Amino acid sequence: MTPPPGPGPGHDHDHDHDQNMNQHDEPTPTPRPLERWFPRDPTSVGDDPDYRFTLANERTFLAWVRTALALSAGGLLALTVLDEVRGEEFLGIGLLAISFLTAATAYRRWALNERAMRLNVPLPPSRLPLLMAIGVAIVALVAALIAALN
Repeated sequence: MTPPPGPGPGHDHDHDHDQNMNQHDEPTPTPRPLERWFPRDPTSVGDDPDYRFTLANERTFLAWVRTALALSAGGLLALTVLDEVRGEEFLGIGLLAISFLTAATAYRRWALNERAMRLNVPLPPSRLPLLMAIGVAIVALVAALIAALN
């Protein structure tokens, strides 16, 4: 038996194509620059999971979005209503920053979880709960300092 031809004349490009296919015979997509934060549509890979898992994942995503909206409302309230309070801008901007991070990472978390379910692999770990806990703790400290100084 002769070995398969190497690169050069007679090279088997179909073999290369087969190596770039995943377990569901789909081409491996070229990553986009922002794909780390905004993954591609996960519904284009794998098999449809039980719809209850998909709906639960979507409900979790919507809960993170509601949390981001509440943080935005609190940040805007601090910036507009607490005008007479020294340091209110730190509180308001801090809440708005946490809101932005929560909203931005909520989609990523949803997409990665959806992809994992569709490919029947373990769910990826998430830093979002840790980031939220640290952010809210910092905002609470800032609020306490503002209250003590006023």
